[in-house]
Amino acid sequence: MEDNPPGYELADRMALTEPAQVKAVGHPLRTAVLQLLAERAATVSELAAALERPKSTVAHHVDVLARNGLLQVVRTRKVRAIEERFYGRTARLFHIAAEPAATGTAAGDFNDFDVAARESAAAFEEGRLWGFIRHARISEDQASAFWDRMAALVAEFDRLPRSGETVYGFAVGVYPTDHPALPPEE
Repeated sequence: MEDNPPGYELADRMALTEPAQVKAVGHPLRTAVLQLLAERAATVSELAAALERPKSTVAHHVDVLARNGLLQVVRTRKVRAIEERFYGRTARLFHIAAEPAATGTAAGDFNDFDVAARESAAAFEEGRLWGFIRHARISEDQASAFWDRMAALVAEFDRLPRSGETVYGFAVGVYPTDHPALPPEE
């Protein structure tokens, strides 16, 4: 086993290139399953207990994620006459491929910031939301290099040892805007 979560072999990154994959991660319960499995491999029963949802509901969503290549069985064990499956993620980080799919599904069809906004609303109301937004006029190469550094920070966040009672969200992005800019100095 690895020293870092989730304790099983998985790729660092996986590009979601199929519309079904994007749709699979777009469901809040499936997003919650993926987040739980960032900690360690788990059975459907363990996931259902953590999510306080029926086992059959969680099993359906685990099946959708597995069919789309986002989850895999990482180990099994015999419990009486039944083989119990432990599911794990196939990658630490899933990202939407920048190119639109053949069916016209663009990267923007799945919005991490929409998820972050919903999840952070209660923290904002309680005064417990740490965040900032900045704007900088930079080249596309600079934005890409900056994004690579942020992706490394996300990877560091994903590998933190699990402890404490509170699960924290972490959202980061770099995006072009129509934010006003001063004209070049004369």
